[in-house]
Amino acid sequence: MELTTPTLQTLFEQLGLDSDQASIDAFVQRHGPLPENVKLVDAEFWAPEQAEFLKDELRMDADWAPVVDELNVLLHESK
Repeated sequence: MELTTPTLQTLFEQLGLDSDQASIDAFVQRHGPLPENVKLVDAEFWAPEQAEFLKDELRMDADWAPVVDELNVLLHESK
């Protein structure tokens, strides 16, 4: 069985969101930038299950953690 490295696309799929590049860009545009004092996992737009998944992956420093960090940076960047 071949393991693949998680990407933003596969993270969006895991979260049940549209995962093509245009959809990812639109999501970041719509929800960013997050205020500096708001953690990614505490953003109001996540469903509880999505937020829990993101928290768990970061807490466990799992394979998804680098991609969750990447999304965090994208959503905190100034436009």
